Amino acid sequence: MPSAVAEHPAASPAEALAHFSRKLAFETDCADVFAALAAGAADFVLLDVRGRKAFARAHVPGAVSLPHRDINARRLDAWPAETLFVVYCAGPHCNGADRATLRLAGLGRAVKLMIGGMTGWAAEGFAFEGS
Repeated sequence: MPSAVAEHPAASPAEALAHFSRKLAFETDCADVFAALAAGAADFVLLDVRGRKAFARAHVPGAVSLPHRDINARRLDAWPAETLFVVYCAGPHCNGADRATLRLAGLGRAVKLMIGGMTGWAAEGFAFEGS
């Protein structure tokens, strides 16, 4: 009897290549965001989509506060249409970043989710800014 891991056969290499390539089109991680920011090579706008009070307490350095409920076309006019947005919220237990990705994509904007959010950033040992 196969283990729970092998119970369902793995996808073919071609299917895995397509799946994980697509996954990386939707997501990035805290380490890659940190490296880009630290190198001064951020070719994206990092949006903290939590509430403004949470942002004031602590946020990822370089992030812009734009709560997911406030995302609209007028607010996005501050950035060129080709801007890539990377969004995060509190962590895996929070769907604010998912809500933000829906709003941004619905407004025709390029967006990726920073998986892990604040929880992931802390787990990597990266510092926060805030009061």
